[in-house]
Amino acid sequence: MVDTMKALVKAKSEKGLWMQDVPVPEIAPNEVLIRIEKTAICGTDMHIYKWDEWAQKNVPVPMVVGHEYGGTVAAIGSTVTRVKVGERVSGEGHVVGTRSRNARAGKFHLDPDTKGIGVNLPGAFAEYLALPEFNVIPLGDKFDLEIAAILDPLGNAVHTALAYDLVGEDVLITGAGPIGIMAARVCERAGARRIVLTDINDWRLNFAKSITSRTTMVNSMNQDLKAVMNDIGMTEGFDVGLEMSGAKPAFDQMLDTMLMGGNMAMLGIPATPYPVDLGKIVGKALTLKGIYGRQMYETWFKMLAMIDSGLDMKAMITHRFPARDFQQAFDLMETGKTGKVILDWTQV
Repeated sequence: MVDTMKALVKAKSEKGLWMQDVPVPEIAPNEVLIRIEKTAICGTDMHIYKWDEWAQKNVPVPMVVGHEYGGTVAAIGSTVTRVKVGERVSGEGHVVGTRSRNARAGKFHLDPDTKGIGVNLPGAFAEYLALPEFNVIPLGDKFDLEIAAILDPLGNAVHTALAYDLVGEDVLITGAGPIGIMAARVCERAGARRIVLTDINDWRLNFAKSITSRTTMVNSMNQDLKAVMNDIGMTEGFDVGLEMSGAKPAFDQMLDTMLMGGNMAMLGIPATPYPVDLGKIVGKALTLKGIYGRQMYETWFKMLAMIDSGLDMKAMITHRFPARDFQQAFDLMETGKTGKVILDWTQV
């Protein structure tokens, strides 16, 4: 095997990423070396690319970035037994510790010692990635590696959407980014009655309309959500709210349109803190749940089961680039007019 590989590196404390030659990771006895074939660009990657305040506080420089990927096992450590060389895999991007109360109780997604692949640990925008066996997700021999590359965000959508019972419920989703659109598809498949997806970007809403089958789109800049609710036969409020935008106006609108005793799951992270009217939360007896990543590993089981039973996410992928053309891909992502964007690491 070669000693060096191509990788996208956050090499400077300024906007941008740089394709560099770096050492191929050496694996520990409990680790797997994955030959990366397909990766997808995430919103987190865009924060790092733009080098905003969050990225400056959380990402050490230099760092190989990226955490949405599919590939094949290139080598295994001496204690690895669960996967074999040549197997198609993806992976859970949160590497957890073993010392906290939550980790020892099996609540791995709540471990405070979690480190993120491509954020705190070397990432997957590279020809090879070293990953603990515990984090490797084996896939079938014929599993589409482009779909493997978007399992991480789909897992966020599944975790958020399945936070509460959806059967027969009316659901409001705020934020028509890729995860919000994925969540709408999950809600449709999981038996929600009425689903409304809001955003202020017409391109995103039109794209979401092409992906979903029975979700109502609302541009909250020029449409009255309560009037739309009336038009679709809603006489009360939403039973379930999925907040995916991180935007205060969207959160406030959700509060105003929730049913008494309704349930809200929150995945969107605000760019800056904002005030919240706690009186409405108390007065409506609402339940709020923060969602972080995926539930290890129940979310992965549910997600792969849904794909196996017919949940088709291929249309979420709108653009594909050779990894060597990464700059074009990131320029396109900055326009906000994309679904998931794939980088092909067999073309570096």
